Amino acid sequence: MIKYGDDRITELRFVKFIPHVERRNEQWVDVTLRFETAEETPVPDDLIELSALVVCTPQGAPIQIEPQDEGIDCEYQFTFSEKEQIEVYIRSEEMQKAIASA
Repeated sequence: MIKYGDDRITELRFVKFIPHVERRNEQWVDVTLRFETAEETPVPDDLIELSALVVCTPQGAPIQIEPQDEGIDCEYQFTFSEKEQIEVYIRSEEMQKAIASA
């Protein structure tokens, strides 16, 4: 995770995703992801309830991946590797079915 204004970067490794899929309109499907991280990669202490908002097309393509704290924007952003992990999960067969049926 990268905190705005901070030189320090931490790298989370996600071990479990808990999704909530909701169609916003005809153009977008919102996927809210809660997750568990590997013990050796803890979530930063100043985050209370980290989640990710993944905005997808109805065909399942992830367009935007944003971290949230307690359901609102926060002062962090995901690293390239963290976004890759989330994208792999979103593109999994299970998630593609959930997005298509939202």
